[in-house]
Amino acid sequence: MNRFAVATLAILLGSAIPALADSKPSADEAKKLTDAMTALGFSGGELEKETEGSGVFEVDDAKDNGGAQFDLKFDKDFKLLSVTRD
Repeated sequence: MNRFAVATLAILLGSAIPALADSKPSADEAKKLTDAMTALGFSGGELEKETEGSGVFEVDDAKDNGGAQFDLKFDKDFKLLSVTRD
């Protein structure tokens, strides 16, 4: 198969696979996530639940007490996995 055919096939197959988007956590999950964030000194941000089946929760653009922005990741039990400064 020539390079053009391989590239075309890759593009077609890539566009046929639906993108996995994050979803909003349930009300109970959102409360537990917010409580976990608050206990660590963070507030605000956009709450998301990964849909890949990993059970990971993300908080984009949470702020610490000094106003700096961070992205947070929590496991399915709401234990902090990572903190990344924006």
